[in-house]
Amino acid sequence: MNSKRAFTLVELLVVIGIVAVLAALLLPVVLSSKHKAQRVQCVGNLRQLGIGLQSFVADNHSYPSGISGTNSEIPGAWMEQLQRGGFDEAKPKTNFLTEGVWRCPTAKVAATTSVPVCYGYNAFGSLRIGNPTNALGLLGRYASAQLLFQPIHESEVVVPSDMIAIGDSVVVGAVFLMRRELSYLDQDGRATARHQGKLNMVFCDGHVESPSLASLFVDTNSAALARWNRDHQPH
Repeated sequence: MNSKRAFTLVELLVVIGIVAVLAALLLPVVLSSKHKAQRVQCVGNLRQLGIGLQSFVADNHSYPSGISGTNSEIPGAWMEQLQRGGFDEAKPKTNFLTEGVWRCPTAKVAATTSVPVCYGYNAFGSLRIGNPTNALGLLGRYASAQLLFQPIHESEVVVPSDMIAIGDSVVVGAVFLMRRELSYLDQDGRATARHQGKLNMVFCDGHVESPSLASLFVDTNSAALARWNRDHQPH
């Protein structure tokens, strides 16, 4: 009489248990590798944006303003100005913010947001609420309803290597990067989940750093606050 050997229920449960343990051990490694790859991609994006910013400054001796009027030499929001004057794209595509160096793989975009904005511009400096008439960042000076904001000159940024220019935007749809309360920025974990408790920033000289959320939005020491302002003062 022939009998076929089959797995018993106990053996099957043991195998399932071993597979579950291996999966539990491997999952953090896989996730860590994924997060690292995403952060590397984001840093690469910002390096390219930094190169574009340096090119813009070299040609214009000024930084993109927050938004420039249609009558301006380089019109549009700062992203369009950078695309035109930094990356030499005379007519940026309508959806250029959705691809290439403008798209961070970790950015959370709401379904109701028509255009995903992954990176924000340091327009207001250390001011927690945007002040268009006395901005300490790169917003520029209000000129008129037609020209909107005149750009900040290259010489006005006292320490380019210590002045934040562009960084991860954690407010959905926000084109400006502002020093806000961390409790507001981290609603639903949108800040802490971005790059494992850090954000990537490119500075006015083109180099990229990944400061902690605390150093960006919580610390009030002079060194932390001065990094937001073109006059390199803590305010």
